[in-house]
Amino acid sequence: MAFVVTENCIKCKFTDCVDVCPVDCFHQGPNFLVIDPDECIDCTLCEPECPANAIFAEDEVPEGQENFIALNAELSKLWPVITEVTKPLAEADEWNGKEGKLELLER
Repeated sequence: MAFVVTENCIKCKFTDCVDVCPVDCFHQGPNFLVIDPDECIDCTLCEPECPANAIFAEDEVPEGQENFIALNAELSKLWPVITEVTKPLAEADEWNGKEGKLELLER
């Protein structure tokens, strides 16, 4: 079982989670982070660090967001690894908590 980044990360991209990951399993796209399920060791360190509460254990992904399990696996193969904390997106606080952001995901 791996951890999964879900919808609330879109348009926020807080990277506090990256700093605590011991295996560098986070990958970054233009406005979203994902976790490589093949690299994740289920250490649980990232989940409490996410200011957007967007990270869940695979078996605890909120109802209606199960598609993010496959999306994390897919995009982690395409996007570069991120290993250092960066500034969140400029409007992160405004987007934090908003629903229906999947269509805003930039690949």
